[in-house]
Amino acid sequence: MDRLKQIETFVAVATRGSLTAAAQAEGVAPAIIGRRMDALEARLGVKLLVRTTRRISLTHEGSAFLEDCQRLITDFNNAEASVSEGGVKASGHLRITGPAGFGRRHVAPLVPAFLAEHPDVSLSLNLSDRVVDIVNEGFDCAVRVGDLPDSSLVSVRLADNRRLCVATPAYLQRAGVPSHPSELARHACLTLSSDASQTRGWAFVIDGNVSHLRPTARLDCSDGQVLHEWCLQGLGIAWRSTWEVQHDIAAGRLVSVLDDFAAPPNGIYAVFPSARHLPLRVRLWIDFLKHSYGDPGYWVRAGRH
Repeated sequence: MDRLKQIETFVAVATRGSLTAAAQAEGVAPAIIGRRMDALEARLGVKLLVRTTRRISLTHEGSAFLEDCQRLITDFNNAEASVSEGGVKASGHLRITGPAGFGRRHVAPLVPAFLAEHPDVSLSLNLSDRVVDIVNEGFDCAVRVGDLPDSSLVSVRLADNRRLCVATPAYLQRAGVPSHPSELARHACLTLSSDASQTRGWAFVIDGNVSHLRPTARLDCSDGQVLHEWCLQGLGIAWRSTWEVQHDIAAGRLVSVLDDFAAPPNGIYAVFPSARHLPLRVRLWIDFLKHSYGDPGYWVRAGRH
Protein backbone atom coordinates (compact mmCIF):
# COMPACT_ATOMS: atom_id res chain seq x y z
CA MET A 1 0.00 0.00 0.00
CA ASP A 2 2.96 2.36 0.57
CA ARG A 3 3.86 2.07 -3.11
CA LEU A 4 0.29 2.77 -4.20
CA LYS A 5 0.08 5.72 -1.82
CA GLN A 6 3.30 7.13 -3.27
CA ILE A 7 1.90 6.81 -6.80
CA GLU A 8 -1.41 8.44 -5.81
CA THR A 9 0.51 11.26 -4.16
CA PHE A 10 2.69 11.77 -7.24
CA VAL A 11 -0.40 12.02 -9.46
CA ALA A 12 -2.03 14.47 -7.06
CA VAL A 13 1.07 16.69 -6.94
CA ALA A 14 1.58 16.58 -10.70
CA THR A 15 -2.03 17.37 -11.56
CA ARG A 16 -2.54 20.01 -8.83
CA GLY A 17 0.81 21.68 -9.41
CA SER A 18 2.08 21.92 -5.85
CA LEU A 19 2.78 19.97 -2.68
CA THR A 20 0.51 22.29 -0.72
CA ALA A 21 -2.50 21.75 -2.97
CA ALA A 22 -2.03 17.98 -2.84
CA ALA A 23 -1.68 18.10 0.94
CA GLN A 24 -4.83 20.19 1.33
CA ALA A 25 -6.82 17.78 -0.84
CA GLU A 26 -5.75 14.86 1.36
CA GLY A 27 -5.90 16.74 4.66
CA VAL A 28 -2.28 16.18 5.66
CA ALA A 29 0.76 18.41 6.15
CA PRO A 30 2.81 19.38 3.06
CA ALA A 31 5.85 17.80 4.71
CA ILE A 32 4.20 14.37 4.53
CA ILE A 33 3.60 14.83 0.82
CA GLY A 34 7.21 15.88 0.37
CA ARG A 35 8.53 12.79 2.19
CA ARG A 36 6.41 10.51 0.03
CA MET A 37 7.78 12.12 -3.11
CA ASP A 38 11.35 11.82 -1.83
CA ALA A 39 10.79 8.13 -1.06
CA LEU A 40 9.28 7.48 -4.51
CA GLU A 41 12.15 9.16 -6.36
CA ALA A 42 14.69 7.33 -4.21
CA ARG A 43 13.04 3.98 -4.89
CA LEU A 44 12.88 4.58 -8.64
CA GLY A 45 16.30 6.18 -8.87
CA VAL A 46 15.06 9.02 -11.08
CA LYS A 47 14.00 12.62 -10.64
CA LEU A 48 10.29 13.02 -11.33
CA LEU A 49 9.70 16.61 -10.24
CA VAL A 50 11.61 19.87 -10.46
CA ARG A 51 10.66 21.90 -7.40
CA THR A 52 11.15 25.64 -7.06
CA THR A 53 9.79 28.09 -4.53
CA ARG A 54 7.07 29.15 -6.97
CA ARG A 55 6.03 26.01 -8.83
CA ILE A 56 6.58 22.33 -9.56
CA SER A 57 7.23 20.96 -13.02
CA LEU A 58 7.66 17.44 -14.34
CA THR A 59 10.89 16.06 -15.72
CA HIS A 60 10.82 14.07 -18.96
CA GLU A 61 10.75 10.86 -16.93
CA GLY A 62 8.06 12.32 -14.69
CA SER A 63 5.79 13.11 -17.64
CA ALA A 64 6.05 9.56 -18.99
CA PHE A 65 5.55 8.07 -15.52
CA LEU A 66 2.49 10.25 -14.89
CA GLU A 67 0.60 8.79 -17.84
CA ASP A 68 1.26 5.23 -16.69
CA CYS A 69 0.34 6.07 -13.09
CA GLN A 70 -2.96 7.68 -14.10
CA ARG A 71 -3.84 4.59 -16.12
CA LEU A 72 -2.87 2.30 -13.22
CA ILE A 73 -5.04 4.22 -10.76
CA THR A 74 -7.97 4.20 -13.17
CA ASP A 75 -7.66 0.44 -13.64
CA PHE A 76 -7.39 -0.08 -9.90
CA ASN A 77 -10.47 2.04 -9.22
CA ASN A 78 -12.42 0.25 -11.96
CA ALA A 79 -11.45 -3.11 -10.48
CA GLU A 80 -12.73 -2.06 -7.06
CA ALA A 81 -15.89 -0.56 -8.51
CA SER A 82 -16.65 -3.74 -10.46
CA VAL A 83 -16.91 -5.78 -7.25
CA SER A 84 -19.83 -5.01 -4.99
CA GLU A 85 -21.21 -7.16 -2.16
CA GLY A 86 -18.90 -9.95 -3.34
CA GLY A 87 -20.46 -10.10 -6.81
CA VAL A 88 -18.94 -8.98 -10.08
CA LYS A 89 -21.02 -6.35 -11.86
CA ALA A 90 -20.71 -5.84 -15.59
CA SER A 91 -22.80 -3.67 -17.87
CA GLY A 92 -22.95 -2.35 -21.42
CA HIS A 93 -23.25 -3.87 -24.87
CA LEU A 94 -21.05 -6.76 -25.95
CA ARG A 95 -20.46 -7.39 -29.67
CA ILE A 96 -19.01 -10.82 -30.45
CA THR A 97 -18.45 -12.85 -33.61
CA GLY A 98 -17.52 -16.40 -34.47
CA PRO A 99 -17.55 -19.07 -37.21
CA ALA A 100 -21.06 -19.98 -38.36
CA GLY A 101 -21.04 -23.69 -37.58
CA PHE A 102 -19.10 -23.54 -34.34
CA GLY A 103 -21.04 -20.47 -33.28
CA ARG A 104 -24.39 -22.17 -33.72
CA ARG A 105 -23.32 -25.19 -31.69
CA HIS A 106 -20.93 -23.82 -29.11
CA VAL A 107 -21.30 -20.05 -28.79
CA ALA A 108 -25.00 -19.23 -29.17
CA PRO A 109 -26.15 -21.92 -26.68
CA LEU A 110 -23.92 -20.37 -23.98
CA VAL A 111 -25.27 -16.83 -24.37
CA PRO A 112 -28.46 -17.24 -22.25
CA ALA A 113 -26.51 -18.53 -19.25
CA PHE A 114 -23.97 -15.72 -19.54
CA LEU A 115 -26.70 -13.07 -19.71
CA ALA A 116 -28.47 -14.66 -16.75
CA GLU A 117 -25.30 -14.19 -14.70
CA HIS A 118 -24.89 -10.59 -15.93
CA PRO A 119 -28.34 -9.04 -16.35
CA ASP A 120 -26.96 -5.55 -17.07
CA VAL A 121 -25.14 -6.76 -20.22
CA SER A 122 -26.72 -6.83 -23.68
CA LEU A 123 -25.16 -8.85 -26.50
CA SER A 124 -24.99 -9.01 -30.30
CA LEU A 125 -23.74 -12.22 -31.94
CA ASN A 126 -22.46 -12.26 -35.52
CA LEU A 127 -21.83 -15.66 -37.11
CA SER A 128 -19.85 -15.87 -40.33
CA ASP A 129 -17.28 -18.18 -41.89
CA ARG A 130 -15.30 -15.23 -43.22
CA VAL A 131 -12.52 -13.84 -41.00
CA VAL A 132 -14.15 -10.74 -39.53
CA ASP A 133 -12.00 -7.63 -39.03
CA ILE A 134 -12.99 -7.09 -35.41
CA VAL A 135 -11.16 -3.75 -35.07
CA ASN A 136 -12.58 -1.99 -38.12
CA GLU A 137 -15.99 -3.61 -37.77
CA GLY A 138 -16.34 -2.73 -34.11
CA PHE A 139 -16.43 -6.12 -32.40
CA ASP A 140 -15.26 -6.63 -28.81
CA CYS A 141 -14.24 -10.26 -29.21
CA ALA A 142 -14.11 -13.05 -31.78
CA VAL A 143 -14.06 -16.80 -31.33
CA ARG A 144 -11.64 -18.35 -33.83
CA VAL A 145 -11.04 -22.03 -34.58
CA GLY A 146 -7.75 -23.20 -36.04
CA ASP A 147 -4.38 -21.59 -36.64
CA LEU A 148 -4.27 -17.86 -36.03
CA PRO A 149 -2.58 -15.54 -38.53
CA ASP A 150 0.12 -13.24 -37.22
CA SER A 151 -1.50 -9.99 -36.16
CA SER A 152 -1.56 -7.32 -33.49
CA LEU A 153 -4.64 -8.92 -31.92
CA VAL A 154 -4.48 -10.56 -28.50
CA SER A 155 -5.64 -14.17 -28.15
CA VAL A 156 -6.54 -16.54 -25.32
CA ARG A 157 -6.59 -20.29 -26.01
CA LEU A 158 -9.91 -21.68 -24.82
CA ALA A 159 -9.58 -25.34 -25.80
CA ASP A 160 -7.82 -27.73 -28.17
CA ASN A 161 -9.30 -28.55 -31.55
CA ARG A 162 -8.47 -31.53 -33.78
CA ARG A 163 -9.48 -32.01 -37.41
CA LEU A 164 -10.21 -35.36 -39.02
CA CYS A 165 -10.93 -36.67 -42.50
CA VAL A 166 -14.36 -38.26 -42.38
CA ALA A 167 -16.78 -39.98 -44.76
CA THR A 168 -19.79 -42.27 -44.55
CA PRO A 169 -19.29 -46.03 -44.51
CA ALA A 170 -21.27 -46.21 -47.78
CA TYR A 171 -18.93 -43.78 -49.54
CA LEU A 172 -15.82 -45.62 -48.35
CA GLN A 173 -17.26 -48.96 -49.45
CA ARG A 174 -17.95 -47.48 -52.88
CA ALA A 175 -14.75 -45.43 -53.38
CA GLY A 176 -12.27 -47.23 -51.15
CA VAL A 177 -10.44 -46.17 -47.98
CA PRO A 178 -7.42 -43.88 -48.62
CA SER A 179 -4.24 -45.11 -46.97
CA HIS A 180 -2.16 -41.97 -47.60
CA PRO A 181 -3.07 -38.25 -48.02
CA SER A 182 -1.76 -38.36 -51.60
CA GLU A 183 -4.64 -40.70 -52.46
CA LEU A 184 -7.16 -37.93 -51.80
CA ALA A 185 -6.54 -36.81 -55.39
CA ARG A 186 -8.69 -39.69 -56.63
CA HIS A 187 -11.48 -39.10 -54.11
CA ALA A 188 -14.46 -36.75 -54.06
CA CYS A 189 -13.37 -34.17 -51.51
CA LEU A 190 -15.70 -31.61 -49.95
CA THR A 191 -13.82 -28.37 -49.30
CA LEU A 192 -14.45 -24.89 -48.01
CA SER A 193 -14.48 -22.19 -50.67
CA SER A 194 -11.33 -20.11 -51.06
CA ASP A 195 -13.13 -17.04 -49.70
CA ALA A 196 -13.72 -18.83 -46.40
CA SER A 197 -11.14 -20.07 -43.89
CA GLN A 198 -8.73 -23.04 -44.25
CA THR A 199 -6.92 -21.16 -47.02
CA ARG A 200 -3.79 -23.22 -46.33
CA GLY A 201 -5.62 -26.46 -47.04
CA TRP A 202 -5.94 -29.70 -45.09
CA ALA A 203 -3.12 -30.41 -42.63
CA PHE A 204 -1.39 -33.78 -42.26
CA VAL A 205 1.80 -35.08 -40.68
CA ILE A 206 3.83 -36.65 -43.50
CA ASP A 207 7.38 -37.94 -42.87
CA GLY A 208 7.40 -36.18 -39.51
CA ASN A 209 6.47 -32.76 -40.88
CA VAL A 210 3.16 -30.95 -41.04
CA SER A 211 2.13 -30.60 -44.68
CA HIS A 212 -0.84 -28.77 -46.16
CA LEU A 213 -2.77 -30.20 -49.10
CA ARG A 214 -5.56 -28.52 -51.00
CA PRO A 215 -7.52 -31.36 -52.60
CA THR A 216 -9.23 -30.80 -55.92
CA ALA A 217 -12.92 -30.68 -55.10
CA ARG A 218 -15.99 -31.47 -57.12
CA LEU A 219 -18.02 -29.68 -54.42
CA ASP A 220 -17.04 -26.73 -52.25
CA CYS A 221 -19.03 -24.35 -50.10
CA SER A 222 -18.38 -21.33 -47.90
CA ASP A 223 -20.58 -22.83 -45.14
CA GLY A 224 -19.05 -25.64 -43.10
CA GLN A 225 -22.47 -26.91 -42.01
CA VAL A 226 -23.39 -27.56 -45.64
CA LEU A 227 -20.16 -29.56 -46.07
CA HIS A 228 -21.08 -31.57 -43.01
CA GLU A 229 -24.53 -32.36 -44.45
CA TRP A 230 -23.05 -33.30 -47.84
CA CYS A 231 -20.62 -35.59 -46.09
CA LEU A 232 -23.46 -37.28 -44.17
CA GLN A 233 -25.20 -37.80 -47.52
CA GLY A 234 -22.21 -39.79 -48.74
CA LEU A 235 -21.01 -37.27 -51.32
CA GLY A 236 -17.34 -37.48 -50.37
CA ILE A 237 -14.59 -36.98 -47.79
CA ALA A 238 -14.55 -33.86 -45.64
CA TRP A 239 -11.94 -32.44 -43.27
CA ARG A 240 -13.93 -31.46 -40.21
CA SER A 241 -13.34 -30.64 -36.56
CA THR A 242 -13.98 -33.16 -33.81
CA TRP A 243 -16.48 -30.79 -32.15
CA GLU A 244 -18.63 -31.13 -35.26
CA VAL A 245 -18.36 -34.83 -36.14
CA GLN A 246 -17.45 -36.71 -32.96
CA HIS A 247 -21.08 -37.62 -32.25
CA ASP A 248 -21.58 -38.81 -35.82
CA ILE A 249 -18.47 -41.00 -35.50
CA ALA A 250 -19.71 -42.43 -32.20
CA ALA A 251 -23.08 -43.20 -33.80
CA GLY A 252 -21.47 -44.85 -36.84
CA ARG A 253 -22.81 -42.31 -39.34
CA LEU A 254 -19.26 -41.21 -40.21
CA VAL A 255 -15.88 -42.94 -40.15
CA SER A 256 -12.54 -41.18 -39.72
CA VAL A 257 -9.76 -42.03 -42.19
CA LEU A 258 -6.05 -41.18 -42.44
CA ASP A 259 -5.87 -41.02 -38.63
CA ASP A 260 -2.19 -42.02 -38.71
CA PHE A 261 -1.47 -38.76 -40.56
CA ALA A 262 -3.65 -36.48 -38.40
CA ALA A 263 -2.01 -33.15 -37.62
CA PRO A 264 -1.49 -32.07 -33.99
CA PRO A 265 -4.38 -30.22 -32.39
CA ASN A 266 -4.71 -26.53 -33.08
CA GLY A 267 -6.84 -24.32 -30.89
CA ILE A 268 -10.12 -22.61 -30.20
CA TYR A 269 -9.33 -19.00 -29.29
CA ALA A 270 -10.91 -15.84 -28.02
CA VAL A 271 -9.40 -12.93 -29.96
CA PHE A 272 -9.70 -9.27 -29.00
CA PRO A 273 -8.02 -5.98 -29.96
CA SER A 274 -6.06 -5.20 -26.81
CA ALA A 275 -5.59 -6.48 -23.27
CA ARG A 276 -5.20 -2.92 -22.01
CA HIS A 277 -8.45 -1.28 -20.88
CA LEU A 278 -10.40 -4.43 -21.71
CA PRO A 279 -13.99 -3.83 -20.53
CA LEU A 280 -15.14 -5.99 -17.67
CA ARG A 281 -17.96 -7.49 -19.74
CA VAL A 282 -15.41 -8.73 -22.31
CA ARG A 283 -13.13 -10.22 -19.66
CA LEU A 284 -16.07 -12.01 -18.08
CA TRP A 285 -17.26 -13.35 -21.44
CA ILE A 286 -13.80 -14.78 -22.19
CA ASP A 287 -13.60 -16.32 -18.71
CA PHE A 288 -17.07 -17.79 -19.19
CA LEU A 289 -16.07 -19.44 -22.48
CA LYS A 290 -12.83 -20.76 -21.02
CA HIS A 291 -14.61 -22.25 -18.03
CA SER A 292 -17.31 -23.83 -20.23
CA TYR A 293 -14.93 -25.33 -22.80
CA GLY A 294 -12.49 -26.41 -20.10
CA ASP A 295 -15.11 -28.78 -18.66
CA PRO A 296 -14.56 -32.19 -20.38
CA GLY A 297 -18.21 -33.02 -19.81
CA TYR A 298 -19.26 -30.02 -21.85
CA TRP A 299 -18.13 -31.56 -25.15
CA VAL A 300 -19.93 -34.83 -24.38
CA ARG A 301 -23.17 -32.99 -23.56
CA ALA A 302 -22.86 -30.69 -26.57
CA GLY A 303 -22.23 -33.62 -28.90
CA ARG A 304 -25.56 -35.15 -27.97
CA HIS A 305 -27.32 -32.05 -29.29
